[in-house]
Amino acid sequence: MSNPVRDILATLLAFDTTSRESNLALINWIEDFLAQRGVEAVRIINAEGTKANLYARIGPMGDGGVMLSGHTDVVPVDGQDWQVPPFALTESEGRFYGRGSADMKGFLACVLASLEHFLAEPLRMPLHLAFSYDEEVGCLGVRSMIEWLRAAPDKPAMCIIGEPTEMQPVYGHKGKVAMRCQLHGRACHSAYAPDGVNAIEFAAKMINHLSESRAHLSLQEDARFDPPYSTLQIGVINGGTVLNIVPQDCQFDFEIRHLPDVNVDGVLIEAQRYAQQELLPAMRSVAGESDIRFTTLSRYPGLLTDPQSQFAHWLSQWSDCDQFSTVAFGTEGGLFDEAGIATLICGPGSMEQGHKPNEFVAADQIKRCMQMLDNLCHWMRG
Repeated sequence: MSNPVRDILATLLAFDTTSRESNLALINWIEDFLAQRGVEAVRIINAEGTKANLYARIGPMGDGGVMLSGHTDVVPVDGQDWQVPPFALTESEGRFYGRGSADMKGFLACVLASLEHFLAEPLRMPLHLAFSYDEEVGCLGVRSMIEWLRAAPDKPAMCIIGEPTEMQPVYGHKGKVAMRCQLHGRACHSAYAPDGVNAIEFAAKMINHLSESRAHLSLQEDARFDPPYSTLQIGVINGGTVLNIVPQDCQFDFEIRHLPDVNVDGVLIEAQRYAQQELLPAMRSVAGESDIRFTTLSRYPGLLTDPQSQFAHWLSQWSDCDQFSTVAFGTEGGLFDEAGIATLICGPGSMEQGHKPNEFVAADQIKRCMQMLDNLCHWMRG
């Protein structure tokens, strides 16, 4: 790997941009990096002023061109058994270790390292750079940047998201809805259990009803995805205090990962109907203050770009790989696609290493990504 890419990757890894933390120190560094090369960037800051997206463009004015997009946040290292420092670059046997090396600071390092090449060429269309925040907690941060792009006079036509795909072009992934269900009943001594409303028991009924919806979701299949149907699972549940008190409160989180062309609103509406018409009357017959509330934690659409499109043909040439696939994990791609920006995914590393202790990206993957960006630069030069 060339020294510039390695040095940039080492710098990016040193920033702890776990989603619960601010990403502003990293954004400051990238902004300075761009400014030193004469590239002006725009910050799109969150309401609290603690995080920011960063957008920049080079080349001629006007609509169109290609956007290179990546998120700056990483998942936590808490409770993981790391043999190397997670927020530093460790190089060993052709691998570059550190939290976010694969997901996805390796791609960001390649983009920044290739910038001078793009600046040296008379591009025939603009190159857009997009760095977002809070992707790991539901693709939250990029939404404000997309709204900014919608209002901008010039919008990119195509987007490459550099999530780790082992440099294989990806045209599709499922969408996701993450929900929280909170049940409030009435506490009492367990010796007088009928006088209370057991929130855990009613949560169990709600979960059982959702399990029936899961069976319906599996009826529609698309062999291009693995698993080939939409899924629903309960991930977290909390309730109760001690055994001899009827639990007053219980909450659980569930998610639906759905095929791109499946609308899951019907599942959510049916869940709320069951809660309102079946569970709450029974709960309130004992305690009028009983309640069931649903809250959306995060939501993003699926992605399904035509692998026979002209854009897909070009990406297969740039990446030197004509084998397209789908992935099981989600990205910001569906949101860009909804904004009218054709989107594909291709980046260095593997999600087999992402989110795990001793995360790494192989040097060969970085080399292939740099070659893809070099090929893109030559294509944009015309």
